[in-house]
Amino acid sequence: MAFLKKYLLTILMVFLAYYYYSANEKFRPEMLQGKKVIVTGASKGIGREIAYHLAKMGAHVVVTARSKEALQKVVARCLELGAASAHYIAGSMEDMTFAEEFVAEAGNLMGGLDMLILNHVLYNRLTFFHGEIDNVRKSMEVNFHSFVVLSVAAMPMLMQSQGSIAVVSSVAETAIKATSGIYLGPASPKEECALEIIKGTALRQDEMYYVGSRWVPYLLGNPGRKIMEFLSAAEYNWDNVLSNEKLYGRWA
Repeated sequence: MAFLKKYLLTILMVFLAYYYYSANEKFRPEMLQGKKVIVTGASKGIGREIAYHLAKMGAHVVVTARSKEALQKVVARCLELGAASAHYIAGSMEDMTFAEEFVAEAGNLMGGLDMLILNHVLYNRLTFFHGEIDNVRKSMEVNFHSFVVLSVAAMPMLMQSQGSIAVVSSVAETAIKATSGIYLGPASPKEECALEIIKGTALRQDEMYYVGSRWVPYLLGNPGRKIMEFLSAAEYNWDNVLSNEKLYGRWA
């Protein structure tokens, strides 16, 4: 009972305010005018459509993927659509050195960074695991480690601009083709998904779902999980965490 009196009302007020203000915040295309955006995995699919939407909104874009030829076409189309500027840097996200240097080069090209949209992925065959450790290692490099490297490299610029990072997971056309005959669900429309990703990133939403059913966002983004995260965080002594950071260094 003492806990309820001390915390419950505060928690409910916080979450009610969060949902109220989140619901009333509206996206406007002019939010992206002049913004400096990196889009990875931008040679096709959702990544390419994200770049095109950004271009129509007047943003600066730097796109990357492995295919130089495909990226050249994306950049040319972005400029036709009205991008403030458009550049490409081709390379593989298996290479952590490239990932880190790519962010620095993109920042130099645009003079900063407002949004980092991480859309690249290494598709694996949907089969049972039979001990293919090399495939696991490669998947972790591309689908996890490179995301961390890119985010860390971008963080100083994003902190300066109060920018945002988006991580994309989708079942759009490219993913459906990669899992043809195994995944039986419908492909998400990549043009509409791309626009929703941009909206969610611009509005700094914690999570965004593009689905046919209106119930899915409520089930996945339920306040109960957020309350549990809040309560779990309350069990840590954050003053000691900050003290350890000062004592041992940020990356110790």
